[in-house]
Amino acid sequence: MTSTVTFFVEDIDFKLSDKMKIRRWLRKIIIEEGYKTGEVNYIFCSDEYLSKLNLQYLNHKTLTDIITFDYSERNIISGDIFISIERVRENAVKFAASVQEELLRVIAHGVLHLCGYKDKSEEEQKLMRQKEDEKLINYQNINE
Repeated sequence: MTSTVTFFVEDIDFKLSDKMKIRRWLRKIIIEEGYKTGEVNYIFCSDEYLSKLNLQYLNHKTLTDIITFDYSERNIISGDIFISIERVRENAVKFAASVQEELLRVIAHGVLHLCGYKDKSEEEQKLMRQKEDEKLINYQNINE
């Protein structure tokens, strides 16, 4: 079985920094949550690209920062996680965070969805935010 975390860019000018550190961090998150890493793909894209996916697959006409497609089986985490870099940049301003911090939060958010965390109800949102905060603190402890 393949165990990979891969990063792609679609229709936007973007370069992810610290790829190796982020891969180690994501594998650590998955292990901490009691799972194994399968194939996890992050696709960084524009609002327009993500909006089309949102409409096509979820029938939502709203802007979003992330869409997660879960292909996990049993305890092996796999999926495609699409992230709008434009949304991340706007949300960083909105939430008074750096773009890097907001990007890491959204990256963690996607893998937490694959680990079974939801964010539809207020209670689920609160738990998701706690998990994101916990994982962001852990990122600082990952060796370069």
